[in-house]
Amino acid sequence: MEPKQVVLALWDRMQARDWTGLAELLAADVVVEWPVSAERIVGRANYVAVNAEYPEGWSIRVLRVVTDGASVVSEVEVPHESMGVHRAVSFWTVLDGRIVAAREYWTQPGADPSPQWRAAYVEAL
Repeated sequence: MEPKQVVLALWDRMQARDWTGLAELLAADVVVEWPVSAERIVGRANYVAVNAEYPEGWSIRVLRVVTDGASVVSEVEVPHESMGVHRAVSFWTVLDGRIVAAREYWTQPGADPSPQWRAAYVEAL
């Protein structure tokens, strides 16, 4: 599978709650960093578990995928029934058909207040 297809399959399998299928896309020693919450997930089992244990009520919509060789960037929207809408931009490294590393930036649109000094230059989304 090409790197882009691996990442698209990852999001499809997460949406389907296919945790066994998700594990098949990950290297055993995958490392995934979440800088916004200052966390690092080490190993396939931990990455699958942290996603499987996330409180239910969510869905995933892939907004964009960009590739450059083994590097894949994805942007997804994840609405949750009780926690609102989240967005993630993820930087994946895919080698030999498996994800070996990632850095994901999760946030909620509008969660960070706009500083007053920018008001004259921007408009709300």
